[in-house]
Amino acid sequence: MFDNIHEECGVFGIFENTPSNVSSTAYLGLYALQHRGQESCGIAVCDDGIFRQHKGLGLVGEVFTKESLEELGIGNMAVGHVRYSTTGCNNINNVQPIVVRHIKGNLALAHNGNLTNASELRSHFELNGAIFHSTSDTEDIVYSIVSERLQARSIENAVEMAMYNLKGAYSCCLMSPSKLIAFRDPNGFRPLCLGITKTGGYIISSESCAIDAVGASFIRDIQPGEILVISEEGLKSIKTHCKKQSSLCVFEYIYFARPDSVIEGISVHAARKKAGAILAKESPVDADVVIGVPDSGLDAALGYSFESKIPYGIGFIKNKYIGRSFIKPTQSERESAVKIKLNVIKETIEGKKVILIDDSIVRGTTSRRIVKLLKDNGAKEVHLRISAPAFKFPCFFGTDIDSKENLIACKYDTVEEIKDFIGADSLAYLSIDGAHQIANDLDLRLCDGCFSGKYPIETPKNEEKNIFEQKINR
Repeated sequence: MFDNIHEECGVFGIFENTPSNVSSTAYLGLYALQHRGQESCGIAVCDDGIFRQHKGLGLVGEVFTKESLEELGIGNMAVGHVRYSTTGCNNINNVQPIVVRHIKGNLALAHNGNLTNASELRSHFELNGAIFHSTSDTEDIVYSIVSERLQARSIENAVEMAMYNLKGAYSCCLMSPSKLIAFRDPNGFRPLCLGITKTGGYIISSESCAIDAVGASFIRDIQPGEILVISEEGLKSIKTHCKKQSSLCVFEYIYFARPDSVIEGISVHAARKKAGAILAKESPVDADVVIGVPDSGLDAALGYSFESKIPYGIGFIKNKYIGRSFIKPTQSERESAVKIKLNVIKETIEGKKVILIDDSIVRGTTSRRIVKLLKDNGAKEVHLRISAPAFKFPCFFGTDIDSKENLIACKYDTVEEIKDFIGADSLAYLSIDGAHQIANDLDLRLCDGCFSGKYPIETPKNEEKNIFEQKINR
C-alpha cells in the first residue's frame, strides 16, 4: 500500500492427456496467485495445436468472465499469468502470456523474473530486423527461443540453447502445440514447482498454494537451471544448466509468497514465524501486546509473541475489498485511504505499550501513518519491529526496488533517524544473518542483494529499469 514493495509475477500451466476444461483450472490457479501481480492477467489454451487466448488489464475476476472462459473452450494444455511490471510499463501489449506464431509452430510463454541483459538482447534482435510489440523483457526470451528453434531439433533443445544467452531471473512456463515446458534460471531466483492432477495430468506453478487450490498434489520444486518437458510421453528433465548452488530470493519467504505455500521444502508460514522469533531474540522490548500489520506481518508477529512471551493481539481489521494495488493520488486522499484499508481495534492497543511487526519499510510514509493511527487511538507506546533487514540497494532480479533515493534506509544515516521520522518509540530490523536463518534447515542459499549489496551474479551498470520505454520515447 502506497510505498510497499510490489509483487512479482505468477505463472501457471496445466497439461492433461485428454481434452478437458483446462481454462477453468488455469483461472482458479491464477486466482490463487493473484497476490503476485494485480496489474494484468491472461490465459492461453491449446486445443489440438490451435491456440486461443484471452487477457487484459485488471484482476483475474475482472478480466475473465463466464463468457470469456467459454470462448477459451476445451483443450489439453493452458498457460496463465498474473503480472506486476518490473520491466515494461503497464499496458495491454505487455500482458502475458505472450503468444507468437513462427515458422515451426505456435508458442505461448509466461515469465516471472527480470533479465539483467534484456537491453543487449533487444538491441541484438532489433539490429537483425526483429519488431517488438511490448516493452517487457519477456519478449526477449520469446525471440531468443524462436531464433534457436529455427535450427534446433525440438522446442526443448531451443530452450536449452537460448538459456546460454539469458542472464538474470526467469521462472517460465512455455506451451508449444504438443508440450508444456517449465524452465528456471540457474540461480533459481524465483520459485517454480510441479504438481499432478487427479487425472494424471501435470501442473506448473510459481507457488504450491495454486496447486492445492485446483485440487492437485504437489510433487517437487523445479530445480534451478532445470528444463522440465511434459508431453504425452510423460516427464523429461534436462539439467544442462543446473549447478550445485542456488540463490532464491529471501523476500519470497518474508513477503511475496502466500503463507500456505511451501518453497524448497520450507513452509512460508513457518519461515515468517521463525523470522519473528529471531527478531524477538535480537531486538527485545518491554511491552504489553504484539500486533502485526495485515497480512504479511501477522505470521512474524506470532513468532515474536511466542518467543518473547508477550501476548499476541489483533490490532487491525483490514478491508478485504481493497487490494494491495489500491492507490490514491493526492496526500489528503492517501491519509484517508489508510483509515479505509486498516481500522484499529482500540480494545487491543488502548493504553498499552505496543510492539508493531511489519515485513519491511520502503519509503517510510506508510509506516509513519500506521504508527500515528495507533497513537491516535490510544496506544501508549509503539515499538516498530521489521521482520526483514533494511532495503539499501536496488534489485535486478524481479523485485520492484530500483532507486536508492526512494529508500528511507539510504535517505537517513541511522536507525534512530528513521525511527524519529516514523514517529515510533523504538525501531529495529531483522539482521541479515537472521534473515538467512529462516531457511537454514536445508542449508538453502538465499539472495540478499537488496539488503547487503552483494549479488550472486553480475548486475547491469548505469542502466535504469524502464530502459525500453526511454528508447521508444527517444
